[in-house]
Amino acid sequence: MSPAPSVHGDVAAGFGPVADAFRRNFTSHGEIGAAVAVYAGGEPLVDLWAGHRDRARAVPWERDTIVPVFSSSKGMSAFTIATAVSRGLLDYDAPVAKYWPEFAAHGKDRITVRQLIDHQAGLSGLDRVVKLSELGDRESLAALLAAQKPMWEPGTRHGYHALTLGLYQSELLRRVDPAGRSLGRFFAEEIAAPVGADLFIGLPEDESLDRVAQLSATKGLDILRYELADIPLRIGAEVYAKRGHAYAALTNPRPGAPARATRREFLGIEWPGMNGVGNARALARVYGAAAGRTGALPLSDDVLDLLAAPTVDSVPAADLVLHTKSRYHLGFRKSRGSFRFGSDKRAYGTTGLGGSFGFADPTTGLGFGYTMNRLGMAILDDVRSRNLRTAVLDCATR
Repeated sequence: MSPAPSVHGDVAAGFGPVADAFRRNFTSHGEIGAAVAVYAGGEPLVDLWAGHRDRARAVPWERDTIVPVFSSSKGMSAFTIATAVSRGLLDYDAPVAKYWPEFAAHGKDRITVRQLIDHQAGLSGLDRVVKLSELGDRESLAALLAAQKPMWEPGTRHGYHALTLGLYQSELLRRVDPAGRSLGRFFAEEIAAPVGADLFIGLPEDESLDRVAQLSATKGLDILRYELADIPLRIGAEVYAKRGHAYAALTNPRPGAPARATRREFLGIEWPGMNGVGNARALARVYGAAAGRTGALPLSDDVLDLLAAPTVDSVPAADLVLHTKSRYHLGFRKSRGSFRFGSDKRAYGTTGLGGSFGFADPTTGLGFGYTMNRLGMAILDDVRSRNLRTAVLDCATR
């Protein structure tokens, strides 16, 4: 058991058990540095941080520390698409090709916006290897994305579009936004700024890397100590063998080792849904604004109703990429099966590589955010996040 760290921040009356769970993540689950936040609409109920932002445990995690959140930023991308729908620029059930004619190549003319953002388009991989340096050439990238052939019949199955989804979303948004903005710029101006969210999709040059926490991979005995039950063996086997849907979806474009994601080469580009960098407070603020309908987000009530609507699987639940059962809804994940979050089926959010997580719980009006720098090995449900959100739910519903 590790020594308990000094925990900084504030907890509202009645939410002390969240601080207890946060502390136990350090003493029992190998946490190095982390933050957790819960917002009721626009009001903070929990805002905690502790530990260290470097592997040597020499530099303390500060209030304004930010860290790569990987696919937890897919929720932020989904909110940008929802904003475009709210403004009448997009329709979830319209064909993508209506807005992006070149996308219709290779029989993709009937793929809807909903199918694309719910990982049903069969575009989870790319036929040509794409380098990080190529992601900044939007015209060439758009042509490559439009020319991609689906890997399964669109609309019949789903498979996690881990690295490609944000690229498709950004080009689609650029086609319909009157200002022609990329998704990262749109998010910064229309969502992050109004809400006051310290989260970026593409770290600006004037943002110092000094406040970005170093990431640490789980290795050696720590795998046995903390992660053995969560190791995704089938995915690892496909990646090792260099074949299968998991290999195609998780290795191209090539981001490099996750623990090296704090380099400017990675964070400085704009890769929606993949290279978001921020903190738990930012995630909780955005999701809290949505769950509590504070009016800070540019989303209509109709669209907020759609995001919160309970869903049923329109395709088989088995994920062709992650080899687990999952449910996607308008760019978010929904609670299901062994992966449950929030108070009921109205909750929605996204998880990130290593364990980060953010979600909205419309029934309680709460937004949740968790970020950390020790990269866990679970695909969906990291034990540290589960401990925290279980404590939040107990406090919110007692």
